[in-house]
Amino acid sequence: MLSIKPEFALRIFSGEKTYEFRKAVHQQPGVSVAAVYASKPIGMIIGEFDILEVLSATPEALWEETRHGAGISHEFFFEYFNNRHIAYALKVGTVRRFEEPVEPRLVIDDFTPPQSYMYVNDDLSRMSRDATASKSKTPLFDWCDRVTA
Repeated sequence: MLSIKPEFALRIFSGEKTYEFRKAVHQQPGVSVAAVYASKPIGMIIGEFDILEVLSATPEALWEETRHGAGISHEFFFEYFNNRHIAYALKVGTVRRFEEPVEPRLVIDDFTPPQSYMYVNDDLSRMSRDATASKSKTPLFDWCDRVTA
């Protein structure tokens, strides 16, 4: 599960942001899906996406490779990776947003929002298969828009 600021999470689900940037990435092999926890003020799990690839490079090289799908400004990118020698990007594949946001404390015992990421079991993925994922604006996104406005 990745903790992502609401504005960036919404850009991922709209297709504007096709890379999620990280200072550190998961080390467990076989992780192919990222659940998205939209941080406060939303504070909910709003969907998931397939991880097609994990890229690592110098910030300069990574920006050149990913800028077309960054969903953030050049300035924001380089401020985020300031004083870093290696930068990471998760290439976003198929996105599945939940019709209704999921309160994480209801599905994860002793939940505390991850600082960057946390490992979760496949139950969250099963929830997404049960949810209807559409490409049109859903009630969830109306709700997110109200919270982030």
